Order: sequence, then C-alpha cells, then structure tokens
Amino acid sequence: MTLSVTINAHQLKLLLDQTADHMGHEGFEPLHGIRLDVDSQYLYAVATDKYTLAAARYRLADSEQNNEPWARLIPGDIVPALRERIDSMKGATYITISTTDDARLVFADSLSEFRVAVNLGLEFPDWRGLLRTIAAQTVEGEPFPALNTDFLPRWSAIRQSLRTRVTADKKAVLFFGQDFIGAQMPSNGGGIGPAKEQTFQSAHDLWLWTLAAGATDVDMASLPQPEPSRWEAPRDISETAANLLRGVLDSTSNAYQTSFDDDRDAWFAHIRAGVADWCAYRYLDALHQVDPRAAQEVVNDTAEQLDSGELGEWAWDMAEDAGFNPQKWQDDHEARVAKQMAEEPRKWAVRLALALNDAKNAGINFRVDDNQFVAYDAEAEEWKAIKPQPAEADTAA
Repeated sequence: MTLSVTINAHQLKLLLDQTADHMGHEGFEPLHGIRLDVDSQYLYAVATDKYTLAAARYRLADSEQNNEPWARLIPGDIVPALRERIDSMKGATYITISTTDDARLVFADSLSEFRVAVNLGLEFPDWRGLLRTIAAQTVEGEPFPALNTDFLPRWSAIRQSLRTRVTADKKAVLFFGQDFIGAQMPSNGGGIGPAKEQTFQSAHDLWLWTLAAGATDVDMASLPQPEPSRWEAPRDISETAANLLRGVLDSTSNAYQTSFDDDRDAWFAHIRAGVADWCAYRYLDALHQVDPRAAQEVVNDTAEQLDSGELGEWAWDMAEDAGFNPQKWQDDHEARVAKQMAEEPRKWAVRLALALNDAKNAGINFRVDDNQFVAYDAEAEEWKAIKPQPAEADTAA
C-alpha cells in the first residue's frame, strides 16, 4: 500500500536542517538517520543520538489530514545527498514523499524523483513518549544541571529563539520553539572549578570573592550599545518588528498633529508611512509564524538593499519583470506634480504661512515684505499661502 504526503522544498529543507545534527552514530543503525513520521495532522522529522533529541513538524494540508499514519527512517548515509538535492530546488517546488511496497521512500517533484532504500525492520525509540515524559517532569529542588557544550551548537540550526525548561540535575532539559521540540541530557559534571560542583551554592561560593567587588543592581539590559556611524537597516527580526510598530505609532501621532486642511500633503505622507509600516509588520509577522528562517532571510536581504540605497532601480526592474509599466507610473506621477505646481501653493509656502501664524499667536513681532508666495488675510486674521498666478499671455504688438 502506497502512503504519501506533499510538502514544498523549503519546508522539507527546514525539517531536515533542524534535525540532521542530532542523528546517531553510523555504528548504531536504528538511530543513524532522520525519521519521517506522519500522523493525522503533521509530518515530523525526528533524530536522536540519545544525548540530544530533536523533532520538527509541518502541518499537513487539509486534504492530507486524517489519513493512515506511517514512518520511515532515512538512512544517515543518504541524508547529505538528499539535503543537497533539496537545496538545489526552488523553495516553492512541491515534493511528494511516498512509500513503496519494495521498502523504498520516494521523493518526487514534477520533473524527477529520488528513491531511497529503507530498512523496515529497524525499531526507532518512542520519541513522543520520551518527550512527553520529559515535559511532565516536576521541578526538584534548585536544578543546576551540567550541559555538555559540545552538544549546544546543534541547537543553532533551529535558527530561532528557544524556550527551555530545567527540572532536575540528572533529567533532560526541554527545548520549545515554533513547530519544534527537543531535549538534551545533562552530563555527569566533573572537570575542575564550578563544573565539578553539584549545587548552585557551592559553585557560586567559588566566585564570591571576585563578584563581591561588583554592584548589586547592575542588569545586562543596561549595557551601552555602540552608536552606528551611519544609519543601518536592522538585521534582527525583533528589532525590525519593533521599528515597524514604532513607525506606525509615530505616523499616527504625527497625523493627528497635522492639519488636514492646512498641510494636506504632510497629513497624507504620515498616513501612507503608517499604513506601509503596518502592512510590512503584518506580512513579516505572518511569514515568521509560518517560516522563521525565511523571515530572517527576507530581513537580511532587505537590510542589504536598504543600505545600498538603490531601491528606485530595483523597484523599476522588479515592476517590469512582474509585467507592470513603471514608465506609465512615472509619467502619471510627473503629471500630478506638474498639475499641483500649477494650481496649488508651494509646499514650503504653506509651511511658511503656518510658521508665521504660530509666531503671530506667540506674540512675536515681525514684518514680511509683499511677495507672491504668502499674504496676510485681514478678514481671517491669518497668514495664507498664495496660489500660483497664471502667466499673462503675450500680446501681439
């Protein structure tokens, strides 16, 4: 009986990347590989070498849910070739993963397929039961486990912040992320200095003399940050999100403080900026929920583009590539500007009139010579910008 699921190349790459570093040694075949496990809701990639365990998941499409569960172990020797193959595909490429009656696992896209021989007789650990037991652990005393730093770099492949739960010195530490769960067994300690101590207090005592020279109310959040020599686009997703939300609030506040009647262009500029920041935040947040790694790549690429300052050229080229007509957009924009210049007061004159009114209301005395840009309206008792006067037609002599 053939069983199958469909996933795009980007999501499959994410599952494999997050678990590959946790595979067991080649000398123990049941753990030497990545287990693909399908239940009624998700496709999982799972790997463990008994020291660490990682499980990443992808939610199946509605049409593929509630089907018969199945699982296969991709042999560790095949994993590098499979990852390389998927890396070469466009992220949107759909891949159908299916089982066969002759003990093979098939990865097929619209152009080709990759067939992997699997051993159906291998018994993989009950990874759900392991993680369920770890998650149910209660905190014992004041946990102070020792973690082997050789294993810590494995978690960097997750490419997102992970929450941890520590319950006891000799029990596994639990990690939670977006569509990810994992665990790491503590080491037996040993070594020299604090690493050999079994309690926090005994390890802390070894540093009391040194730490006593410091203040008691210093927090790492208060550490100074270097000021950039120039404006640089942020590359951190959290910072980018914060800047976008702050931009929305700033633009909204500025719009409320700007007179729609007196400075309509400035009002619209604030509104457009706020709307753009809000849309960008919502899109980034949605992408980060679906795929944190893709969101980080977008933030990095955008930061490089912003730092280069060639946005206009890129926007023009991308518009043409997408089948739009940027030349018409440019012509329409220039026509609007020309019409505005011919029919409306100059923007600087509008702002000058506003400034003169503020000065008058503040009791500041000043004199303004007659000019074609601003004039005092005695009836309204305020300064106003003057609309351009059409040039007089030349008359024949």
